[in-house]
Amino acid sequence: MQQETHTITKRGSVMKVPVLPVRDTVHFPGVIQTLLIGRDMSLRALHESLEKGRETLVLSQRNHTVDEPTAKDLYRVGTVSEVLHVLPLPDGTMRVVLRGLARAKASKVTFRNGYFMCECEFLPEVKEQNERIDALMRECVSAFQQASNLGLQAPPEVLDIVGTMQDSGELADTIAHHLPSLNTMTRQELLEEPDVAKRLERLVTILVRELQVLELQSALRSKVEEELGQTQREYYLREQLKAIQHELGGEEDVFSEEGEEYRRKIVAAGMPPETHEKAILELRRLERAPSSSPEGMVIRNYLDWLVELPWQTVTDDQIDVKKAAAMLDRDHYGLENVKDRILDFLAVRQLSKSLRGPILCFVGPPGVGKTSIGRSIAESLGRKFHRISLGGVRDEAEIRGHRRTYIGSMPGRLIQGVKQCGTKNPVFMLDEIDKMTSDLRGDPTSALLEALDPEQNQHFSDHYIESTFDLSNVMFIATANLLENIPPPLRDRMEVIRFPSYTEQEKLHIAQKFLVPKQLLEHGLKKSQLTVPKAALETVVREYTREAGVRWLQREIGTMCRKAARSIAEGQQGKVTVEPKVLEKMLGKPRFRYGLKGKSDEVGAATGLVYSEYGGDIITIEANLSSPFGEQPQVKLTGSLGDVMKESAMAAMTYIRANQRRINVEKEFRYDVHIHVPEGAVPKDGPSAGVTMLTAVVSAFTGRAVRRDYAMTGEITLRGKVLPVGGVREKVLAAHRAGIKHVILPAENMRDLDELPEGPKADLTFHPVKTADDVLKLALV
Repeated sequence: MQQETHTITKRGSVMKVPVLPVRDTVHFPGVIQTLLIGRDMSLRALHESLEKGRETLVLSQRNHTVDEPTAKDLYRVGTVSEVLHVLPLPDGTMRVVLRGLARAKASKVTFRNGYFMCECEFLPEVKEQNERIDALMRECVSAFQQASNLGLQAPPEVLDIVGTMQDSGELADTIAHHLPSLNTMTRQELLEEPDVAKRLERLVTILVRELQVLELQSALRSKVEEELGQTQREYYLREQLKAIQHELGGEEDVFSEEGEEYRRKIVAAGMPPETHEKAILELRRLERAPSSSPEGMVIRNYLDWLVELPWQTVTDDQIDVKKAAAMLDRDHYGLENVKDRILDFLAVRQLSKSLRGPILCFVGPPGVGKTSIGRSIAESLGRKFHRISLGGVRDEAEIRGHRRTYIGSMPGRLIQGVKQCGTKNPVFMLDEIDKMTSDLRGDPTSALLEALDPEQNQHFSDHYIESTFDLSNVMFIATANLLENIPPPLRDRMEVIRFPSYTEQEKLHIAQKFLVPKQLLEHGLKKSQLTVPKAALETVVREYTREAGVRWLQREIGTMCRKAARSIAEGQQGKVTVEPKVLEKMLGKPRFRYGLKGKSDEVGAATGLVYSEYGGDIITIEANLSSPFGEQPQVKLTGSLGDVMKESAMAAMTYIRANQRRINVEKEFRYDVHIHVPEGAVPKDGPSAGVTMLTAVVSAFTGRAVRRDYAMTGEITLRGKVLPVGGVREKVLAAHRAGIKHVILPAENMRDLDELPEGPKADLTFHPVKTADDVLKLALV
């Protein structure tokens, strides 16, 4: 409980107060001190003090080992103190806060009711205020502060207080209380000294001696640290360990054996000279480090990486172009242009062993065989294959490694891959290189510039290894869905090979020759237990999948195999043939309608062709006119359109306004024009929908319907010119899948039709256009 403080009013008089005996301490006037009270006599005296004025006389024991002191065991001079605060503790003791009030001498000390009582008389101090006292006070403060700087344990606030004290007696008592090196007898002598000048002189002598001791301790500590450093200490301990092992029977020196083993591995690794010197230097540090120290573990991990890297290990290329061609045809159907380029590369490698291979970049939609082609290349070369997934990587340390100063640091993925392969000339597949991002931790695409440059990667530097490693013998193959997402400096270092989308006939052939046998094997089925006719596969391709590759198709075939396996396992059937009714039962209702062209010609709706990372597709762009909400008509664009696509729409609108009479737009521009591209949740961008938006808006203004069996693509300009676009092959294949018969293309894109398969090319009619007038003449009824 908190008590209100007060001061003694009877200075120089005799008063009767309870006695609080204490051990190993002396309480001084003017000092607030916390004591832990546990003896019964002390607790009783404390209660008596709380009940009668909160004043008590604190007397120190002559012998601190005495638990039950008598009056003779107590000094006669103590400090009359005020009880400021009492806190009962769970163990029955009390924590009490006392404030010293004045010196007093006890007389007639009696013991009754379980505690000491006494009559005490206050002892006046002998004070003088002259130059000598001022000098003693300054010397005391200076010495006390110097001692604190050298390690004397004193609270910081005390240092501030003693520097501002004006009362010489209070200063002497405060410093005496905060000198931990003083014993109880010396403290008692200072308490019993009434002459302040003598008390200050005694304190100066004590403080000077304390300063000398502290300075000597500091000098000894510095000397020991200098002479017996960490290296000498560890060496001494290791010598002791050797002696102990020898006395125990000549046990092997584990550390020496470990060092010799690392030396053998370093020599056998065949490192470059500068790396070899660094490894030896780290080994010497390891020999000086304690076996269980964190630094020793870091050095061991680093040395393990150095000795396990294949500095000189290579695999011999087993290049046979005819064998490689047969292998590619065995594992992949179609992709003739891709195979030709790969075989050209292998032929050059076969003739010129010293040629540094180009950095290949396979670009195409998902599921068209980019990664599997890379595996086939490694197999045809007889090299190890390692795939590194870069999708979502945003930290430069993933490529270059972490600095060894970090806990848990390790090399980057390139060095890790080389170590896993065990050879310095593997085939690295850098998958999804277009999916890397950058943030405050660095740009991983910039870190790849050195690795993917044939002129620089022979000196590739990893932050963890801290030494150059030759990556010039590694064959790098990158894969991407969109080339535009790769930074230009990185794109410039790679030779791009585009992977086209599969046609319907190619998908059917892949399903019959590759996917169905593979899924039968994975699901434990025999060919005689499940029959999938070509008509069923055609239905799956047309009505259950819509993709550029065959991954979705493979999953649907796997679903059919699971349904058939369950039917056979339950004994319902011994053989399953996938008929149309059975197919719908296995896969559910068809997800897509084959042939997406409109049922009739519509006004304000035009069919466009688009290309994304998933391949080609068709979209219907809608345009409508409505009365304006404000004073001026507006153009509204909806459907999650990007900036480039919005600019194409505005270019089309400007062309229509500028050529209103020539294109027979009779309505005045007093209406809001709303252009919408369906599937509003899917982001869309690019300039290739310009002619489609132009056609839809002109149809809405003129009331002329757009032909339902026409699809178009091309960029429009303010002058009405139709510019070429990309992704023509995939767009045309998407039009063919949707049942479109006529395709409007920019005239400059007609040369891209050479890449089309003969089937779709024969089924479609292509119309080259150069201006917007050509488009409108063909598309509008």
